[in-house]
Amino acid sequence: MAAATANDDNGVDNHLKPDSEPAPANLSPPAEQKPLSKNAQKKQLKQQRYEAKKAEKKAQEKEHKRKEGERKHKEWEETLANATEEERLKLIESRKSLRKERMDKRSEEKEKKMERLTRAKEIGQNVVVDVDFAHLMSESEISSLVQQIMYCYAVNGRSTSPCHLWLTGIKGEMSRQLDKLPGFEKWFIEKESRCYIEAMADRKESLVYLTADSEAVLDELDPKSIYIIGGLVDRNRFKGITMNKAQEQGIKTAKLPIGEYMKMSSSQVLTVNQVVEILVKFMETRDWKTSFFTVIPQRKRTGVDPIDGDEDNSVEKHDLLERKKLCVEVPLESGS
Repeated sequence: MAAATANDDNGVDNHLKPDSEPAPANLSPPAEQKPLSKNAQKKQLKQQRYEAKKAEKKAQEKEHKRKEGERKHKEWEETLANATEEERLKLIESRKSLRKERMDKRSEEKEKKMERLTRAKEIGQNVVVDVDFAHLMSESEISSLVQQIMYCYAVNGRSTSPCHLWLTGIKGEMSRQLDKLPGFEKWFIEKESRCYIEAMADRKESLVYLTADSEAVLDELDPKSIYIIGGLVDRNRFKGITMNKAQEQGIKTAKLPIGEYMKMSSSQVLTVNQVVEILVKFMETRDWKTSFFTVIPQRKRTGVDPIDGDEDNSVEKHDLLERKKLCVEVPLESGS
């Protein structure tokens, strides 16, 4: 499979890293750091500007949402104030009825979601996100990965053909940040503090690490295989680390067939949530082309794609909006 690995600004290296232990604490005074190269300084500045712009946009959206809520509340109060007693009662009753209808619909959707996820746990495709790399990432990088995992859970829960998600290697700062997520304790996924190689020791022959460095191309998903995605936001610091890890552990590797359907503007490296979404979309459609063009953003493609026809931009825009709907509402029981 073409890349279950790290990527651009918010990338995740799905090239997993070797099972290295955290470096021992260094009690001596820190060595003087080498000054950054001009190129590194430019990249750092670009990242800082991106983060600042992202934070500003988030604050603007929050303020807009607050003002919109106040406007609607004011309109409602004015409507009630200008209505007769009989009209007021009807308006209030109508609003209660509408709210109940929405809650019933939400409850029904949650029930159907639980049925799909339960079935996926029993007979579905197993997909592992290996998060055993917290010691290699900064706190902000771990936070970025946690957000990607939220997208994974939301996308999988909405899918008509979800996979059965695993998180392995949960410990340290990664564990602390995941525990802060609303309702995380009720997520219908498998949560393991052990590495997948230990948690799935009896199924080692079924493990397949997805990494862009593999020579094997994933043409089809094997229901008996367990696909592993490297959960590492490394800003491209750890090249080929997932491939090395898989080779050291003696497990199979594969890459997505991205190159057969489109040209990438850089390496075939994607974020964790993009890889999960591609797999889920493929399980729904059994069509790699549709899966890639639905998930991979236009900015990561370049030139003329080696396929016929252009995709409808509205599909991509719609999908981007869908991915932003982070549903963290969860089932009544935990999957682990």
